[in-house]
Amino acid sequence: MTQIRSRNFHRFYDINGWGFVLASLTLVTLFMIYPILNSLWLSMHSGKGTIVQFVGFGNITRLMHDQVFITALTNTLIFLIVQVPLMILLSLATASCLNSPNVRFRSFFRMAIFLPCVTSLVAYSILFKSMFGYDGIVNSALMTIGVIDNPIPWLTDPFWAKVTIILAITWRWTGYNMIFYLAAMQNIDKSIYEAAKLEGVSPVQTFFHITVPLLKPVILFTSVMSTIGTLQLFDEAMNITNGGPANSTLTLSMYIYNLSFKFVPNFGYAATVSYVIVFFAAVLALVQFKFVQDKK
Repeated sequence: MTQIRSRNFHRFYDINGWGFVLASLTLVTLFMIYPILNSLWLSMHSGKGTIVQFVGFGNITRLMHDQVFITALTNTLIFLIVQVPLMILLSLATASCLNSPNVRFRSFFRMAIFLPCVTSLVAYSILFKSMFGYDGIVNSALMTIGVIDNPIPWLTDPFWAKVTIILAITWRWTGYNMIFYLAAMQNIDKSIYEAAKLEGVSPVQTFFHITVPLLKPVILFTSVMSTIGTLQLFDEAMNITNGGPANSTLTLSMYIYNLSFKFVPNFGYAATVSYVIVFFAAVLALVQFKFVQDKK
């Protein structure tokens, strides 16, 4: 009799537990799992608008011969390879400097460097477009101090357009990553640094042999998040250069937008391109996790 009551008691609470999470599970299924599965099924179709036909892996074959897609993928990988390491290094260096108790007005500098990441994406993109225009303030300042003789075509030259996008992304997101590193540095036991100082370890050696190894989990987190964010790069390229000149700053996300809303809509092919971003994000995240594990 006691066993029956115990079984009924546990069954009662199991049912109530499922009742509590049922609403959340329903929302997750409706707004996450279903769209993912539906987009995967959609990627196996092709056609104009809602008039589509099943093509299986035909869209993947089409990707291999799509020069615009290859250009967009190349541009995205260039932004990733150049901008993410640059931003991580700048964030680490900035956080290390602002973690020093000898720096005056630390709170002000922390706020000033973090502030760009809370600004509007569209607003700051338009600001950069104005600043880096042919007659913008950047060219005027460089010519005034004698660095250049003629204005740099920041927005009309393929190379300089990429540089402008990289500068914009770095300016906006360096402070965001800096906050993570700064919080992690403040949680490191101060006795470790005191022991290193007593042993005569230089500040540079302390940074590379103590601080950086202890920040590996945070570096991994920021690297993965920055990688995913750069693979999804859209706002800056759209608002600063509109993918130009000659598709030199076209990204995968911009190409998905063009396939869906700018060109003749082909949602199936656009879904296939979106899964390329998913693929690269997953592979690069696994590589980063593996790299950190091997270095432990």
